[in-house]
Amino acid sequence: MRKIPIFLSYPKPFNSNQKMFINKICEYLRNQGLEPCTLGITDYDMDEPLKAIRRLMLESNGLLAVAFRRNYVEKGTGKPKSDIGENEIDISDKWLTSPYCQIEPAMAFQLGLPVLVLREKGVIAEGVLEKGVLGTYMPEFSVEKNIDEPELFMSI
Repeated sequence: MRKIPIFLSYPKPFNSNQKMFINKICEYLRNQGLEPCTLGITDYDMDEPLKAIRRLMLESNGLLAVAFRRNYVEKGTGKPKSDIGENEIDISDKWLTSPYCQIEPAMAFQLGLPVLVLREKGVIAEGVLEKGVLGTYMPEFSVEKNIDEPELFMSI
């Protein structure tokens, strides 16, 4: 039986918990009859990245993006020293993810694909990572949980 291809978007894991999490996600998807496709992992292309991503998305039936923690902001401020009345936002002790976690879901949305974004706890919820922006529920997860528990995927 041929599996249904879906685009799986995620930044390259930088710790073992993230790596185990994405491996479990792939295993879960395959057990559901889906085949995760990721540029640079399962699929390769000589074109520039955005063109290659678009090609892969056109061959997919949906997108699942996993917004892993990537860059840590120890002390930071959003909208600092606004002179038009915007309130400063404390972004200390928060995480940023890859810009592709914004780009790829937006591209998939524009192509009319179903989109699900999972955001790791602590990643700043902005752009498509804000709850409700894509019109769907935005699950948040922690790679610190026991990822062998089936409830993890049931709660996502």
